[in-house]
Amino acid sequence: MLKIAVASDKGNVTEHFGYCEIFLTFDTEEGKILEEGALENPGHKPGFLPRYLHEKGVNVIISGGMGSSAVSIFNENDIEVIVGAKGKAKEVVEAYLRGELNSTGSVCHHGHDE
Repeated sequence: MLKIAVASDKGNVTEHFGYCEIFLTFDTEEGKILEEGALENPGHKPGFLPRYLHEKGVNVIISGGMGSSAVSIFNENDIEVIVGAKGKAKEVVEAYLRGELNSTGSVCHHGHDE
């Protein structure tokens, strides 16, 4: 089982990971989505969200952009980071499951850490 979270606004991948309205979650197995859910964004505090998502069982995080310190904390928690994604959250997850989604390394530089 692989749990994928997508930083989302109105069902689309958001550009700013830490400020998304919600994390859409997808429980997957053998390349198929088994269950969809959502986790509220409890608020942007440096270093908090990667640990929060780890505690929720997330294995992969997908976002448009993300600060380098958040990427590091996700990596420390063995969570794969995919950044540079765009489009509908579910379609992006399906592309990931097909092996067609690669991280662009799009790290955010807007004076914040996540």
